[in-house]
Amino acid sequence: VFNQLASLLSKCDVSVHLVEVSPKLSEIQALMLTGGKVQSNPEDKSAYMKGISKTGIPIFWYRDIQDVPPGYSFYLAHEFFDALPIHKFQRTEKGWREVLVDIDPEVPDQLRFVLSPSSTPATENFIQPEETRDHVEVCPEAGVIIQRLACRIEKDGGAALVADYGHDGTKTDTFRGFQNHKLHDVLRAPGTADLTADVDFSYLRKMTQGRTATLGPIKQWEFLKNMGIDLRLQVLLQNSRDTATHEQLLHSYDMLMNPKKMGDCFNFFALLPHHRLVRPDKKQKPESKSPLPPVAGFGELLLK
Repeated sequence: VFNQLASLLSKCDVSVHLVEVSPKLSEIQALMLTGGKVQSNPEDKSAYMKGISKTGIPIFWYRDIQDVPPGYSFYLAHEFFDALPIHKFQRTEKGWREVLVDIDPEVPDQLRFVLSPSSTPATENFIQPEETRDHVEVCPEAGVIIQRLACRIEKDGGAALVADYGHDGTKTDTFRGFQNHKLHDVLRAPGTADLTADVDFSYLRKMTQGRTATLGPIKQWEFLKNMGIDLRLQVLLQNSRDTATHEQLLHSYDMLMNPKKMGDCFNFFALLPHHRLVRPDKKQKPESKSPLPPVAGFGELLLK
């Protein structure tokens, strides 16, 4: 992307700010983006590492979103929220109970899920009165981060795009583990598998507290179609010179767009300032049916 936009970015004050808590992953990122040409940043208490991309863009690494300097920004969270810790709750005859992890007394070195004997502080604070599901997963940390992003966008402008596994307040038990790309018991061998829970976008929408407008979630196939993936595929196919490349392009397209593959798994969700969704012509009557300014990915791509 930076290579394609080099002539434009050279005239702009653009920098990249990565929030990464893993030292190992930050090393991999630095190698990919800068060729390993980075330096620690002890004099700056917020950014722990900095460098210059291969295209001359300054890059900084942080451990928390609050450490990123304020200003007009575009935030991208790709498979970020699904990795944050969750609370699980189960509706019972006695009311809501939190799902906890306990040591299994009958199996050595084995964990098990149990229900709290009574209401917990999390139960009192995280279950919404209007909740209709019998099993709920809540990620308070996701709510806090979304609130911070909404406050920043409201004050400084910009936008946020979230791409993740998720639902719009409809699913229940989605907590699962993966090891070597296969499903893995979340309570077996803790620390050896990736744990994930689908993002509840209805909760993220609620936690913006109206500070920003929200769009989505929409499925990945619809978002990519709106972004012009079909036109892009045709261009690439016309420029491909061999059968192997041609087949690889079609295979990749099918993987991204097929609802039975990645097309329906991923969702896209956006935060942007309220004024972005206001009709530009203030003289128009309220009942006017003129279209709103399109938002990339969330409206049908129209070619003139």
